[in-house]
Amino acid sequence: MKNRREFLQKSVLGIAGVLTAPTWLQGAPALIKSLGKPNSLINGVQVGCITYSFRSMPDQSAEATLQYVLDSGISSIELMGDPAESFAGMPTPTFNRSRIFQLGGKQRRGEALSEDEKKELADIQAQSAAFNKTVADWRANADMKKFEQMGKMYKDAGVSIYAFKPNAFGANNSDLEVVYGMRAAKALGASHVTLEHPSNDEQTMRLGKLAEKERMAVGYHGHEQETFTFWDTALTQSTANGLNLDAGHYIAAGHSDLIPLIEKHHSRILSMHTKDRKTPANGKGNVSWGTGDTPIGEILQLMKKKKYAFPATIELEYQIPTGSNAVTEVQRCLEFCRQALK
Repeated sequence: MKNRREFLQKSVLGIAGVLTAPTWLQGAPALIKSLGKPNSLINGVQVGCITYSFRSMPDQSAEATLQYVLDSGISSIELMGDPAESFAGMPTPTFNRSRIFQLGGKQRRGEALSEDEKKELADIQAQSAAFNKTVADWRANADMKKFEQMGKMYKDAGVSIYAFKPNAFGANNSDLEVVYGMRAAKALGASHVTLEHPSNDEQTMRLGKLAEKERMAVGYHGHEQETFTFWDTALTQSTANGLNLDAGHYIAAGHSDLIPLIEKHHSRILSMHTKDRKTPANGKGNVSWGTGDTPIGEILQLMKKKKYAFPATIELEYQIPTGSNAVTEVQRCLEFCRQALK
């Protein structure tokens, strides 16, 4: 009886606190979640998040990533490959993979590498090639039950996985690796996989045909090379090929026909990365939501009005303010969506 009285007292106090709180707080899903689970389906529009948004957080495990998603108030995600593949037991590299991108990027920009840097790059590239072979062998025998287990863990927590993005769909990846990636996506509960558009018609044809056999869909992502006709060839090659549109990059590329593009291809858009960027005339900056030129509010209202089924995927790419972190900023992006969809 004593425990029951304490429970009732705390419940009444809790309800009173909500009723007397400011209006904005009463409706904040990141703070007050139904039955402890997030809900980012807003007036019929599914707002999601790509877990790349949490790349700056200290722990990149599957469990920690799930907690970041929950703390952000997000209920549906595009999952990067590393948390899932680590959970499933994929070998980890013994070298610094980011160093390849640093030195390789410097080389691509035409900047001279020192002799030591050249040797370092060659050594890491050799290690990377050997590691890729190890990964390919692991993927050939990967247990899909581990991916099913992870998908269930996320689902039980209130988070669905609609897309999976492992590094398994390149021209140098075998058909076995591609099929592995698609089957892992299916085991996680995803409807499609995503990758950077390869700018290679043979590769989009290959992926589309393999996806048809696996009953999976492929969403091709673009950066500033996106145009109104960017996806046309891939779409004609296979019914399994679709768009992983990036609204922010499209604006930064200088195009003014984003809304017509969405209206034309809405049935083939599998998911849409959502960020606020500026036009070339304004410097192309990746900025906090509401301060750039991407018509996020207009897009969300269009999705609501037309009942488009694809998710709007929050992708956090602007610089995180001092004193904040990725979870807090994703919460802010989500709240922007809530206000835009009122």
